[in-house]
Amino acid sequence: MDKLEPHAHSPAPTAERPLLGLTILVIEDSRFACEAMRLLCLRSGARIRRADCLRAARRHLQVYRPSVVIADLGLPDGNGIDLIEELSKAQPRVDALLAISGDTHLAGDAIAAGADGFMEKPLNSLVQFQQAILSVLPPERQPKGLRMVVDEVVEPDQIAFQDDMAHIADVLDDAGDSTTLDYVAQFLGGVARSASDNALETAALALARKRALGQSAESEKAVVAGLVQSRLAQRIAI
Repeated sequence: MDKLEPHAHSPAPTAERPLLGLTILVIEDSRFACEAMRLLCLRSGARIRRADCLRAARRHLQVYRPSVVIADLGLPDGNGIDLIEELSKAQPRVDALLAISGDTHLAGDAIAAGADGFMEKPLNSLVQFQQAILSVLPPERQPKGLRMVVDEVVEPDQIAFQDDMAHIADVLDDAGDSTTLDYVAQFLGGVARSASDNALETAALALARKRALGQSAESEKAVVAGLVQSRLAQRIAI
């Protein structure tokens, strides 16, 4: 729920919809990953709001107070850990503050910044999604009694994947500094893992590796750009 109203006015969670009554703000720049989150929220009874960057998230939080915040750690205008640190100290605090990333080595940094938990990408399991949130909610926000746990795997629409490819193609066209390539490698690595696109993930990892070594990555950038364009060419088939 939006905490502009007291908890008493929100519907109580049920065994079938354990997140009923919650509003979840998902801060995620990937349309594909966010579509998975939308489906997971829908199956769980929660409402979802989305921000695709830190600026949009802060603007949203000036108006609404969600029950749960799930922040991606790699965003186009900064690190999600900075927002987590801000929100962990804010009063009133959100009921649950979670970090999400495909880079599991960042979990410790997120927890140290104030996150209640860490979710690993790709996340498409209904049980894992629900348990990650329920495990950090206060007792009064938990569903009452026993519930049957039946897992389900959500499959985001491929059009969302195409949207991500169009986004990163635009970023590559405007890539005027090396920092942009770091973002490209991080973004594509996560999207490729979520979409089980092994060739694209391998190319993104190669780009990230060259950037980490401080070496020229023009050839790796060209490979990535070519793969992105080939995925965009499939849009007509979809």
